[in-house]
Amino acid sequence: QHVTFLDSKRRRDDIVARVQGGVASCGRHPAVLGYAVGNEIPPSIVRWYGRRRIERFVRRLYETAKAEHPDALVTYVNFPTTEYLELPFLDFFAWNVYLETPEALAAYVARLQNLAGEKPLLMTEIGLDSLRHGERRQAEVIDWQIRTVGDAGCAGAILFSWTDEWHRSGEEILDWRFGLTDRERRPKPALASAAQALDESLPPTDERHDWPLVSVVVCTYNGARTLHETLEALTRLDYPRYEVILVNDGSRDRTLKIAADYPVRVLTTTNRGLSHARNLGLRHALGEIVAYIDDDAYPHPHWLRYLVHTFMTTEHVGVGGPNVCPPTDGETAQCVSHSPGGPNHVLLSDTVAEHIPGCNMAFRRDALLAVGGFDERFRIAGDDVDVCWRLQESGGTLGYSPAAMVWHHSRGCIKGYLKQQYNYGRAEAMLELQWPAKYNSAGYPVWHGRVYGHGHRLPVRRRWRVYHGVWGSNLFQPLYMEPMGVLRSLPLLPESYLVIAALALVSAAGAAWPPLLWALPLLFTAVGVLVVQAAIGGARADLPWTTRRLGRWKSRGVISVLHLLQPVMRLWGRLGYGLHPLKRSARHHRPTFPGTYQRSVWSTEWRSDQERLERLERRMKQLGARVRRGGDFDSWDLEVSGGLLGGARLRMAIEEHGQGRQMARFKLVPALARWTLPLVGGFAAFGLFLSFFDNLIASSILAGVAALLGIRGFADCSGALSVLQAAVDEDRDEASSGA
Repeated sequence: QHVTFLDSKRRRDDIVARVQGGVASCGRHPAVLGYAVGNEIPPSIVRWYGRRRIERFVRRLYETAKAEHPDALVTYVNFPTTEYLELPFLDFFAWNVYLETPEALAAYVARLQNLAGEKPLLMTEIGLDSLRHGERRQAEVIDWQIRTVGDAGCAGAILFSWTDEWHRSGEEILDWRFGLTDRERRPKPALASAAQALDESLPPTDERHDWPLVSVVVCTYNGARTLHETLEALTRLDYPRYEVILVNDGSRDRTLKIAADYPVRVLTTTNRGLSHARNLGLRHALGEIVAYIDDDAYPHPHWLRYLVHTFMTTEHVGVGGPNVCPPTDGETAQCVSHSPGGPNHVLLSDTVAEHIPGCNMAFRRDALLAVGGFDERFRIAGDDVDVCWRLQESGGTLGYSPAAMVWHHSRGCIKGYLKQQYNYGRAEAMLELQWPAKYNSAGYPVWHGRVYGHGHRLPVRRRWRVYHGVWGSNLFQPLYMEPMGVLRSLPLLPESYLVIAALALVSAAGAAWPPLLWALPLLFTAVGVLVVQAAIGGARADLPWTTRRLGRWKSRGVISVLHLLQPVMRLWGRLGYGLHPLKRSARHHRPTFPGTYQRSVWSTEWRSDQERLERLERRMKQLGARVRRGGDFDSWDLEVSGGLLGGARLRMAIEEHGQGRQMARFKLVPALARWTLPLVGGFAAFGLFLSFFDNLIASSILAGVAALLGIRGFADCSGALSVLQAAVDEDRDEASSGA
């Protein structure tokens, strides 16, 4: 692997044969944890061939090992310089990392946990050279390395190495001493240090914390099918102090009979929805921390330890973790878990979350009560999003612990999955009414973080860039995805189906009037893009290993179909609740001709720029506007969306007149959406083109569409300007009355 090993077919086949022979020689021995089919291919070799060729060859080696021993775990051992390799098919992720400060190691392991996703992360090489750093320093570093790995929830760690005597390529290495024993096998201080740290850190079990009481709340409505599994797993939690509260939300099945077999506190109420049940559990909870888990999920034994460890080492008011479909679930459930619309988490960084899903979330009880608990208008879904936003609005932060894992059953039938997506669509519509500022002009929530998990709808062509550094010299080489432009984002919106429906109607009308057949190529293109997108989603699904290739392709086909159906159900749910793609986000106060306006506010009470803008932002939100703050490279401060095609922006300047007196000046400018002018120009240009061929009716229709789009953009800008003016005028009136 330190040479250009892909140059000849003979060498490639020889490598494959050696992997096959190596796995076979182990005879499926029970002492084998797993097989590594490669270790640290040098970055220059990877750059020589390109990462895609290396990824494909590692996959070939993986499949060779799995074919020889299907039940075994197979991995490839990577390191930071080739971090950009995408190997999602591996059974677990293995990394060699040598970082010599606790902060650096903790930050990088958190990143690796998110790269690993649902797969276990094994640190296959950690340690320190005692020749350069001394044996006492080696013992100290190995102690905190193991504890850091344990606190991060890794599957384990392998120390490099047992003895100072080791070889590479047949040559004895004399200038490194990484061993826990010296060349004569005499123990170094690091051996005792490692033994103690391993006993105390996987998972965190030491006495660094006075573990608080945790109340685990399970809300159920006719969930008898999986409730036994949930309660059974909760009795086996490895945590010293917790109680379990089962909230029976008016179930008519065997729920109460099942609960009688377990040491849980049961609260029964009439069926009033999920949020009411969660609030009832919150009010009766005795614990300092309240953890929620669904009745179709069950926790890993160390679930609470990792949740609480995150609370005890941070100031987060809420902490969540991953939810993983059990590998024993059927093929349909596996397909659903790899389809869009699942309960995924959203991360602002490797450890800070913007959203944690309701099936695996915990909160400080006082913080949750301070924001009023869950909004009981959300009976089925959306309450977890709402409460996360309210906690963050109140100044709190949310954390993420990748080791606080629960197994979460996906819908076991297609009908159940589609109904779930319909309900999620309704919840999105309700959230937009509650949080208009969190939604963009197209009516979709704007996440500032990155969404993790399976099933994301992907563009037809993703653009990636690897940060190699000059001449490939960077020690850490991550993979970055370039932001998608407007045109590449449009096919990902469910409203693209409305466009396809309109094109289909126009094309059908072309049978009676041929000039309308111009829509047919556009229809084929739009449908083709969606089909290719769905095929990409199915092909990239990280399915559990199976030797039945036909079964794998069948599952990928089902996933592709679900990629096509899921947006339809989400859109149906949204439209059914009254949300539509051209909905305006702000109420008009008076007609305002789109143009640049200036306002000024004289004040004898000094306020900072931030305070003034925050007051204006709050006023605009009270008027029902979607408000966005300007970024680091923007010359404007606040932007109001007037609708799909336009909005308005505000810029502020402050004159200081001494003794706390200020003149605040505001410039209000209309702002068309980026796609408005291309849409208007495109329809107008196409209409003009058809007029040259005497298709006057078609040309008139297209000109009319262009005019309607222009009028709508004009109206959207007008509505947004009226909101800006109303907010500034209220501020001026308040300042005048105060003076």
